[in-house]
Amino acid sequence: MGVDEQKEEREVLESIFPDEITDISDVSYRVSITLDAPSKPGDEDSDPPVILLNVTYPDSYPDVSPHLDITSPSNSPKHPLLDVSSDKARLLEGLQPTIEESLGMAMIFTLVTALKESAEQLIIDRRKAKETEREEELRKAEAEENRRFEGTKVTRQTFLEQLWERGLAKEMDGEAEGDDALDAVKALKVS
Repeated sequence: MGVDEQKEEREVLESIFPDEITDISDVSYRVSITLDAPSKPGDEDSDPPVILLNVTYPDSYPDVSPHLDITSPSNSPKHPLLDVSSDKARLLEGLQPTIEESLGMAMIFTLVTALKESAEQLIIDRRKAKETEREEELRKAEAEENRRFEGTKVTRQTFLEQLWERGLAKEMDGEAEGDDALDAVKALKVS
């Protein structure tokens, strides 16, 4: 693909992403990708995360991969589940299969779509992991709380032992009561 074909792809991308694409030079541009990260209750006020895909066409593009870089807008707030600087390598690595499949044809739209899906899936996976961790902590706390209310487990053996001990205690109390009664009778006879 020559320079004319690269410009043609760029024009097509301009029609698809009219507000999201910014030219840097004749062979470089930036595509702003707003992620559709599902929000959880309480997150409605936060802005969706945005990542920037910086694209530079090499002379022999699309027979070779375009030069790609991922950044975040300088004024954007940090997303709690996506850090572009630390996730950049993972996201770029995730684009490699798409690049290899698309060699020889225009691929930037496909790469933008794949990057968007990959970043959204990363957020979803991290949210699920965080929720699972929170649920595990709650389960452990509940188990600890329930453990406080557990007594001795009643088995046949422990039941019979407690029954025998109670019977012995009653007998002992009965003998003590009998002695008191005997003493009372003796006291009556004396008077």
